Amino acid sequence: MANQVEIRDILADLRDVATGGYALAFHVRFSTPTFLFQTYPKKWLDYYSQNGLVLSDPTVAWGFQNLGAVQWAALKNDDPKGVLAKASEFGLNFGMTCAVEVDGSRSIGSFARPDRDFDDAEQAFLVQKIDELHDLTANIKALAPETNKALRLMSVQFTHT
Repeated sequence: MANQVEIRDILADLRDVATGGYALAFHVRFSTPTFLFQTYPKKWLDYYSQNGLVLSDPTVAWGFQNLGAVQWAALKNDDPKGVLAKASEFGLNFGMTCAVEVDGSRSIGSFARPDRDFDDAEQAFLVQKIDELHDLTANIKALAPETNKALRLMSVQFTHT
């Protein structure tokens, strides 16, 4: 139960900093995450999904190829399909992506703001919280069944609000 409450609190903290929303994919294996949390505007999520943008999203590609963090502005030259420009039409004007990997398990988080880039302190905070969430969700088999069920429900609720 402690993990569930801690995870819920961290997700709320992320929402306070990433005022445009976020997409978090934890423990991605063969391109499928164990947990996926998304709080971007529904219209953007619908457009993104309907147009299959995950395949050409430079933030996703960066997250699979790198560890650490990057501002979205640095990815504009690696965006031939214009995913980031399209995202800005939905208010996702500024953002950052980070990726962590421990023992071959990778987690990727992307965060957006409508008004400005994340400053250094915010970026460090977001990376730290992704590290924490990665650790908290690492061993799904060790999680109590009720915690596992609650996390999956939270994942669906966050993704499909």
